Amino acid sequence: MADQLSTGLFPHSDQPEAEPREECGVFGVWAPGEEVAKLTYYGLYALQHRGQEAAGISVADGNQIVVFKDLGLVSQVFDEQVLVSLRGHVAVGHCRYSTTGSTTWENAQPTFRTTATGSGLALGHNGNLVNTAELRDRAKALGVIGRSGATTDSDLLAGLLAAGAADKGIEQAAMELLPTVRGAYCLTFSDESTLYAARDPHGVRPLVLGRLERGWVVASETAALDIVGASFVREVEPGELIAIDAEGLRSSRFANPEPKGCVFEYVYLARPDTTIAGRGVHATRVEIGRKLAGEFPAEADLVIPVPESGTPAAIGYAQASGIPYGTALVKNAYVGRTFIQPSQTIRQLGIRLKLNPLRDVIRGKRLVVVDDSVVRGNTQRALVRMLREAGALEVHVRIASPPVRWPCFYGIDFASRAELIANGLDLDGIRRSIGADTLGYVSLEALVAATEQPRTRLCSACFDGEYPIPLPEDALIGKHLLEGLAKGVTGSAEPVHSAGYGAEDALRRP
Repeated sequence: MADQLSTGLFPHSDQPEAEPREECGVFGVWAPGEEVAKLTYYGLYALQHRGQEAAGISVADGNQIVVFKDLGLVSQVFDEQVLVSLRGHVAVGHCRYSTTGSTTWENAQPTFRTTATGSGLALGHNGNLVNTAELRDRAKALGVIGRSGATTDSDLLAGLLAAGAADKGIEQAAMELLPTVRGAYCLTFSDESTLYAARDPHGVRPLVLGRLERGWVVASETAALDIVGASFVREVEPGELIAIDAEGLRSSRFANPEPKGCVFEYVYLARPDTTIAGRGVHATRVEIGRKLAGEFPAEADLVIPVPESGTPAAIGYAQASGIPYGTALVKNAYVGRTFIQPSQTIRQLGIRLKLNPLRDVIRGKRLVVVDDSVVRGNTQRALVRMLREAGALEVHVRIASPPVRWPCFYGIDFASRAELIANGLDLDGIRRSIGADTLGYVSLEALVAATEQPRTRLCSACFDGEYPIPLPEDALIGKHLLEGLAKGVTGSAEPVHSAGYGAEDALRRP
């Protein structure tokens, strides 16, 4: 038996354009005797940076699965009363930023499906698939399209898994389905009693395994293990499926590993206190800053970061250059996703909602400003203007990643290629566009060296255009692909709007 619950729908605001956005964070726990919903809640808190549009937790107790999800931050979706009501020993958690499908309740995760035998399946997905159209055709042939009202590649995976599990069980269904799935995916999913985790053969997105005193944890980042008191065991290997139940942990290979970890995780996406492939993210970012100072030195009085993501690289730049490090920009720690639309006056202030200058520190100084990346350039343009208005004599911008020239199809929601500032301008053109005195980007070679990973094991497609997983033609890829295909077939995107009960129930109720 399987049930779903939900709270009502909230309005949502547009995402700020200045930052690249990751798709999701996933978390799973198998721990009899523990409050798995609360463990998952805190695990998602540690992964909140990976997705702020929606959050959800499923809990299974051996007999049924209950899913609670909604639009909003983890702290907005869950409270003590909800968490206490989610009882069981297996949990799957998810925080979402959309790269496939719109921001609707139906597209929040974990996504839920029922098999033909009545068993439930709850699934959370981090990444982005590139053969979504092919999977949709397969799901349509099996009659599993439109049942949940969702329009995501994640829901397609859940539907296909549930369909395959009818006569062979979820584990065997996964072993047969996953070799046919192309793209980036880290999955945590469960039935009523077993926790599963899987990582695509390229290992584009991180996924780790941890040990509790009385159970196991899987999570997108090691920082989520730390917050729930789990000890790091190892990474889930590319091409590996893990199953955890009362019999213990078992591992299966559904594909040969061809590692291509995302280099942008080191630049921006992962928390600084996370470790990826044995390399600390903070240490990597400091080293990037050191190398940036060697490649693009500057005569200046102060090195300042754009907080918080530029801070480690700014520290490294200051160490290598001998220029003092300082704080000149104050970040409002409480500005994240807001459900209140800003007034026109506030909107025109732009970056000042997040950052404000320390004029006494800035006035009369030649500044080196270190940021993690440039996408459209709007943030840097506003920042340079703000620093000059605060009295800076010179502003030398240094970027701790190479120019972003290509979109990502593996789970990062960059701007389109036409909107990427580095795609249409050379270095001096970008410098003039943002108003800096000088501009320097770290080289791809130096960035890769800072990760201490072989170049052959990293995906750097957003910088060099070399996509390790072949892409389909343009018409068969994109954030709203499934909604577009649904319109082409039915004349509408087939949404199922519900509040107060699950999407499957919404299909049955008058």
